[in-house]
Amino acid sequence: MDIAALITWVITALGGFYMLGTWLSRGGARGGASRLPVPVVFGHFALAAVGLVVWIIYVIADKDVLAWTAFGLLVPVALLGFTMLARWLPVYRAGQATPATGEQSEPAERYFPVPVVAGHGLFAVVTVVLVLLTALGIGGS
Repeated sequence: MDIAALITWVITALGGFYMLGTWLSRGGARGGASRLPVPVVFGHFALAAVGLVVWIIYVIADKDVLAWTAFGLLVPVALLGFTMLARWLPVYRAGQATPATGEQSEPAERYFPVPVVAGHGLFAVVTVVLVLLTALGIGGS
């Protein structure tokens, strides 16, 4: 199950990297119209990246404390992710009502593809569950 969690975590990270790249390339970090606070975005990214590194070390070393540490890191990652989702939804809904014009006043997150957002969230939930089950010793290593 630890390898399955690693795979889902990497898939989640790939979707996150895509959205982070889109957000940065559209000027999200410069503030402007973005509804996603820079500290939340980079906090989510940093904690998730550190957690992934801890998980990789866990897979290699098989030390329970590392599994629990990775899970502990995933809790604030998930909370920050839900925060960003809640702030993205109005942007998505507003984008459906009016077509994109490419103006600078549009939030950078307006350009996140819905399948990427949904896939990122789905794989993130699966990752959290798999990491928790592994830390609890359920399903074997």
